[in-house]
Amino acid sequence: MSQEIFLLDQSEKFPPPYLAQENPNGLLAVGGDLSQSRLIEAYKNGIFPWYCEGEPILWWSPDPRCVFLLDNIHISRSMKRALKKSTYTVTLNQSFENVIEGCAAPRAKEAETWILPEMKEAYLQLYKSGYAHSVEVWHNDRLAGGLYGVSLGRFFFGESMFSTEPNASKFALIYLSHYLKQQGFLLLDSQVGNPHLYRMGAIDLPRQEFLALIEKHIDWQQPQQVWQPKTLEDWS
Repeated sequence: MSQEIFLLDQSEKFPPPYLAQENPNGLLAVGGDLSQSRLIEAYKNGIFPWYCEGEPILWWSPDPRCVFLLDNIHISRSMKRALKKSTYTVTLNQSFENVIEGCAAPRAKEAETWILPEMKEAYLQLYKSGYAHSVEVWHNDRLAGGLYGVSLGRFFFGESMFSTEPNASKFALIYLSHYLKQQGFLLLDSQVGNPHLYRMGAIDLPRQEFLALIEKHIDWQQPQQVWQPKTLEDWS
């Protein structure tokens, strides 16, 4: 653990994640940019950007890391009933820009958003390059919720989710997890845990274990056509 926060210029590479701060947990570096190459390098090293308006770009690698192992998604009895009765349609990569706008919209319990215009533009470029992806939940042809993130190797690095109707973001997570498992993926990264994620089966992995998995599986070749826009099949 380092006693200093690393300052990045436009060309510097990230320091090793194990040098991140303990308080605040996982803060590793400040500065740099949100270029595609910088973001891909970050994810390949277990690092992600997270900052608010008025702050410089902050880069994080917390210990432990909150993840979903795809075999361990917990679907409660009430959620199973909701899934069976649902009239939602769940799709993949059919409305990325609208999903990220939904995730960035103000929320009742949050005074500000961390998905700033430059973040939206950076991830839109990742989407256009085939690295970022969205899951959409539709109700009567209206977007009711969804999530987005970055996928490399056997991992989906979740960034944010939203819902405007009951359970819509949970549907997105459940359907995506089922789909990723079918396609041979290993885990869905949720970065930092909260009670909602833990109730759905998320666990905390020591950063060392998380990074070891990345090193082993980040170069796995994803199946062809895996991220082509489509309607996702039944979760069961």
